Amino acid sequence: MKGYCANIEQRTVENEDFRRVLFTGRHLQLVVMTLPPGCDIGEEVHPDRDQFFRIEEGRGVVEIDGVPNSVEPDFAVVVPAGARHNVRNNGTDPLRLYTIYAPPEHKDGIVHRTKEDARARHDADEWNGETTE
Repeated sequence: MKGYCANIEQRTVENEDFRRVLFTGRHLQLVVMTLPPGCDIGEEVHPDRDQFFRIEEGRGVVEIDGVPNSVEPDFAVVVPAGARHNVRNNGTDPLRLYTIYAPPEHKDGIVHRTKEDARARHDADEWNGETTE
């Protein structure tokens, strides 16, 4: 198949993994994430990557350069390259979202079942230039 075509809302709400890379192109990457209650992605900065988030389920806070933004289903967030940011689930249900990195951030096909798994594999799982196709 060329490209990626799927019901992204369904793929997002069915995802149980902390992070799952669905598609990697040369210039962007599609990833689904699930944050359990009380979990966050961890504060980070992507110096050369923009990032888009779309919240499908749950409630939380997205902090961008120290400014907290409450989010809930149907919210979209754009984090420009160089901005310090974090996503935190402050609700009682899982926070499910999809995110688009431009350019890609992770190796194609990576699955991190938990945040701890993602932390342990962070350096080894950085994007290596390989794409889905």
